[in-house]
Amino acid sequence: MIRRFYTAVTLSERPEGWQVMLDTRGVRTVGGAPQLLPTRALGEALAAEWRGQGETIDPASLPLRDMADYAIDIVAADPPGLAEGLVGYAETDTLCYRADPDEPLHAHQLAVWEPLLAGFEAAHGVTFTRVSGVLHRPQPPATLATLRARLLTLTPFQLAGLEAMTRLAASLTIGLCALDAAHADEPLALWQAACLEEAWQAELWGRDAEAEEPRQRREADFLRAAAFARLAGTA
Repeated sequence: MIRRFYTAVTLSERPEGWQVMLDTRGVRTVGGAPQLLPTRALGEALAAEWRGQGETIDPASLPLRDMADYAIDIVAADPPGLAEGLVGYAETDTLCYRADPDEPLHAHQLAVWEPLLAGFEAAHGVTFTRVSGVLHRPQPPATLATLRARLLTLTPFQLAGLEAMTRLAASLTIGLCALDAAHADEPLALWQAACLEEAWQAELWGRDAEAEEPRQRREADFLRAAAFARLAGTA
């Protein structure tokens, strides 16, 4: 914990973006760069984190600040490299790997996942290979190329939020859906779709109390990343 060293929190508009000001000092990243944010909406969200601190600063209560630092210090240095890593998730996307057709879970996956995946295919002009079982099957090269091109249109801030969502959901499709206008108000529903198999097992066997807290933490992290990516693209 660090003792609070500022009184006022304001937001300053600069030619390169928005910067949170702690009294007269602009916030900098862990790497020492000015923490310049792409939108006022994201700046206000980060300013709210700083305003919410008490007599001491709890770094764990500044997750949006951490994501902004990551976007500036890490992602901005190599957007194509991060995009390539995300394309790898499309090769093993959760929504593409289904139970065998004669298993009850398959019908549940079909009802929840297929509308999402088919809608994504239609919106982005791609085709995914569906797989029954866990044996890997490659996705069409044209699909991967289209996804790669889509990722390269995103800002480092959007990529930072997308990477967190994709990793948590084990699905690039889920992450990109959260950025699409059609699903902008549905981050919780997207997260629940990503966790369909886990929820299915819980219905069959009951929830594990020890696993519940980590599950809730992952959900909160996903929703926060979705909000971060959305605010980063909101003027």
